[in-house]
Amino acid sequence: MGVVLCALAGVCWSLIPLGIRHIETASVWQILFFRSAGLLPMLFCLMYWRSGGRPLQAIRTAGVPGVLGGMALTMAYAAGIGAVQLTSVANAAFLFATAPFMVALLSFLVLGERVRKATWMAMVLGFAGIGFMVSDSFTTGNWQGDGVALMAALGFALFTLALRRGKASDMMPVSFLGGLFALVLSGLVVSGTGQGFDLPMHEITIAVMLGVVLLALGMTLYTFGSQVVPGAELALLSMTEVVLAPIWVWIVLGETAAAATLIGGGILMLAIGFNALTGLRRKPLPMGH
Repeated sequence: MGVVLCALAGVCWSLIPLGIRHIETASVWQILFFRSAGLLPMLFCLMYWRSGGRPLQAIRTAGVPGVLGGMALTMAYAAGIGAVQLTSVANAAFLFATAPFMVALLSFLVLGERVRKATWMAMVLGFAGIGFMVSDSFTTGNWQGDGVALMAALGFALFTLALRRGKASDMMPVSFLGGLFALVLSGLVVSGTGQGFDLPMHEITIAVMLGVVLLALGMTLYTFGSQVVPGAELALLSMTEVVLAPIWVWIVLGETAAAATLIGGGILMLAIGFNALTGLRRKPLPMGH
């Protein structure tokens, strides 16, 4: 059941770029504001339930690592939207998938965690795929979008690192802080730059629903599913989002991926799969945490 829940979470998240593609006039910060406004009430309700009616206590327990993780998540949210606006969905999705390798590298550098030889090999292979994609982007003019996509992956990696640093057993308070920081920051930017909140109603609706339905529902499914699914399997299941996101925009909008993106992304997916499968062979699957 946990595998199904995590896979469904990936399906939800894979639809987010398609929703962003249907927003034509709003800026990154305007989208982030309204999406966060939709996301926060859903996360608060879930956090309230999971904490036994003590959401503020759950937030306090997260402490400084929770605040840092929330800030990193805000960076990931903003960069993720920007990447979809600046480059192809396929490029953005594949580059988002580099986050697990960034987590492994940062955990090694910051926390002193040991990295398996198979993971080092997978990282070399994965970054070769990234290099192939990015080199093509310099000729097509998408290099800025690719850079922003890597910033989003780095934000998610720092978010994960903060959870590990704080030994958090529940990522929901940190996710809530990320949504709260994103709402405040985007509101300040939109107000301070004169962009304003007056957008076409259908764009506001799409942005809010991205938060209410796709992001919050996906996070809820992932939260419950990840409790009974080993980390190596989670890495494999993350491919659901990466593979489906370009397919949705191709079916609905006719957006195709460049050959270099498919080749480089394929190399990256091979690296992620190799790392996950070697992790599965390394130890028996636990029945739960």
